[in-house]
Amino acid sequence: MSNKIVVLGSLNVDTILQVDHFPSPGETLSLKNKQTAGGGKGANQAIAAARSKAETSFIGKIGQDENGQFMLKQLVDSGVSTDFVSQALDTGTGQAFVMLEKSGENRILIYGGANAELNEKDIEKAMSKINEADFLVAQLETPVETTLKAFELAKKAGALTILNPAPAIKNLSVELLKLTDIITPNETEAEILTGIPVIDNDSMARAAQKLHDLGIKIVIITLGERGVYFDTENDSGIVPAYKVNAVDTTAAGDTFLGAFSSEIHPALDNLVDAISYGNKASSLAVQKMGAQPSIPARDEIIR
Repeated sequence: MSNKIVVLGSLNVDTILQVDHFPSPGETLSLKNKQTAGGGKGANQAIAAARSKAETSFIGKIGQDENGQFMLKQLVDSGVSTDFVSQALDTGTGQAFVMLEKSGENRILIYGGANAELNEKDIEKAMSKINEADFLVAQLETPVETTLKAFELAKKAGALTILNPAPAIKNLSVELLKLTDIITPNETEAEILTGIPVIDNDSMARAAQKLHDLGIKIVIITLGERGVYFDTENDSGIVPAYKVNAVDTTAAGDTFLGAFSSEIHPALDNLVDAISYGNKASSLAVQKMGAQPSIPARDEIIR
């Protein structure tokens, strides 16, 4: 039986600028290529979950523009329910500008747009879906107070909450962290959250314990090409990544989280297998260009 997942988050149209190397201050470069694709951490994660056969619904906001219609189509075409994607009246759909080096590394600038207008009323309108959900997934590209409201309602409904604390925020709401069951920072985000530089197993364990002290059951720290560190009350370890030739890492973390959320049991009794599945999905995604176009389907991951 597939998981029922509600993703609360951002919808961005990505403009991808391919360069040989990132420019130094004052340097002018010619682009190797320029393309547009669907993106936004929330939309990426929802599409990754849906392509892995989870029953996925989205709560988000777009502008009354062509970019908004484009993003709706990306969700619908991947099987994501958009019943609770609303429109902002005076603000455009979010955008991201991705500078992509030939090594596969990227630097990203975000224009929040309509994402910043997602509010508590939008959450309340989606209560019918939240009440049915196994998991509620959120990131930090929409207002924190809106996510806090969603997590409060999800906990009351019996859903488990997954927070991807990206982009990282210093002094993130302790109330939000206390309502989080699973948290998935990368190394930099883990340091910003805990104040502990994450450089080895010992520091990862100390950072994880600081998050456990807030009541978070499962801490997952993504380590890029090294894999994923996990820490629970009873177990910890690293699930290795799959070695591939990365050409674009833009949606690697989002693909991991969406695939992971589709695979993890609500009883949380298959954590390592779910992480390994997420790693497989991510390893496929980084071998293709673009955020959403690169996200694999379940059949491809299993194969």
